[in-house]
Amino acid sequence: DIVRGKDLFLGHKQGKQHLEKRLESMFKNIQENNEKQLGELTTAQVREYWWNANRQQVWKAMTCSEDRLRGNAYFRATCGGSGNNARRALSQCRCGDGKKPGSNADQVPTYFDYVPQYLR
Repeated sequence: DIVRGKDLFLGHKQGKQHLEKRLESMFKNIQENNEKQLGELTTAQVREYWWNANRQQVWKAMTCSEDRLRGNAYFRATCGGSGNNARRALSQCRCGDGKKPGSNADQVPTYFDYVPQYLR
């Protein structure tokens, strides 16, 4: 949401302005370094382009990071060790489908960015 400019920032106004200024600077830098492909796009379009190109890696880093973010409590309980009880799956990114061990366990929930932030 922050990257896409759709975050419900509830902090102070100066913090939001500072964050937006830094993000805009980063995306302008990306645009300048990729002038051929991104030269005609607005900053908002560059943000969407970058997110679409990097979304899976960002979600993977947020949910599957070995040491930093994997154990966070942001995601609700989905499965447990046997797949039948609802606990957060700390040893995998997602629950498998039950047919093959580990099936889909490395996929990340990239659909969350389409759910409005206030509903997550």
